[in-house]
Amino acid sequence: MPELPEVEVTRRSFADRIAGAQIEKATLGKPLRWPLGLLPQALAGRVVLGVRRRGKYLLLDLSEGLLLMHLGMSGSLRFAGRDEEPLGTGGAHDHFDLQTSRGLLRLHDPRRFGAVIYVPDEGDALARKLLDHLGMEPLSEGFTLDAFQAGLAASRSPIKQLLLSGSVVVGVGNIYASEVLFLSRIHPTTPARDVGRRKVKVLYEAIRTVLALAVEKGGTTLRDFSAANGMEGHFQLEAQVYGRDGQPCSHCGAAIQLMRQGQRSTYYCARCQKAAKTQNLIANTAV
Repeated sequence: MPELPEVEVTRRSFADRIAGAQIEKATLGKPLRWPLGLLPQALAGRVVLGVRRRGKYLLLDLSEGLLLMHLGMSGSLRFAGRDEEPLGTGGAHDHFDLQTSRGLLRLHDPRRFGAVIYVPDEGDALARKLLDHLGMEPLSEGFTLDAFQAGLAASRSPIKQLLLSGSVVVGVGNIYASEVLFLSRIHPTTPARDVGRRKVKVLYEAIRTVLALAVEKGGTTLRDFSAANGMEGHFQLEAQVYGRDGQPCSHCGAAIQLMRQGQRSTYYCARCQKAAKTQNLIANTAV
């Protein structure tokens, strides 16, 4: 699933190129998760003012209204300028085309969990339903240590599950959650409220570092992710635990472990990331 780094990389790969473009035509393929919200032809004549991101949503600001785009489980965007090779004749998995004066933006989504939704503005009830519950943006100044500490302290959920929920901080998807917890030496099942302040600070810094690096590396391409310009990501080459079960830990040499949490794969080092009971046993023995 494309996570925050992949969505941000996608945004950067076409935002400047489409800004200022006038929409000439919009075309829908097979239905996606939600209806568009207006007739496609009604978008013609509007201008794309810019492209923002909120969590894993791309927000295309129009001269009238707003398009919310989500890549779902397997979606990707492509943008081909007027002077570039065409994107093709429109395959079975191409579900939305936005033809503009500067080129064609196309949503390709084999599993059809993605979405393109028109709303009048961010105050619209549907926009608020989708966006209002999202946590802090980890690469923004609004992501503060104190607010992060308070969010963790209020939750009994396992720390990895809380990170994945996006309720405290958005964008720490499955790959990145395993990585930041390894860097922080925190066991994935540790209750969020039991993470001490020193560890919270380490985790806070790891989230910012890992996600910034992932954006710099173009995101993670495990199967089919690529940005709107067709470029694949390379963060997977930097991963220290994700997808490395059975391989030696880069820190201590022990074998990386794999377990299931909420139907998601979690990778960790049992020696570097000791479970709470093990930590307590060691502490009691030392006394």
